[in-house]
Amino acid sequence: MEGVFIPVKDPERSAKWYEDVLGFNLVYIEEEAAVMRIAEGAQTVVCLVRTENHAPMKFPENRFGVGKYYNFIPEDIDEAHRVLQEKEINVTPIGGDGSAKFFTFYDPDGNPLGVCQ
Repeated sequence: MEGVFIPVKDPERSAKWYEDVLGFNLVYIEEEAAVMRIAEGAQTVVCLVRTENHAPMKFPENRFGVGKYYNFIPEDIDEAHRVLQEKEINVTPIGGDGSAKFFTFYDPDGNPLGVCQ
């Protein structure tokens, strides 16, 4: 995957959050968007795009139980959850059973982002 596009109110403010909270690397920034790599050397970029009349991403209602577009896979989901809570990020409790665990957290613009392991 080359790129992921996320609607935001202020690309500069959002880029700082994605850098501080998720460790993304800023590639470049302009008034209308910030382009970030999810990790050094990664091909996939996340493009934070300024939107007019901003509304957080909302996944359509479904019977599969998914409510977000993107999932991140940490090395340790419990540690990732703890770190986000310490940073006072809005996170849901860890759900799942046995082999599958997951939770949702929200960026400053209310966009839901997932974590699964």
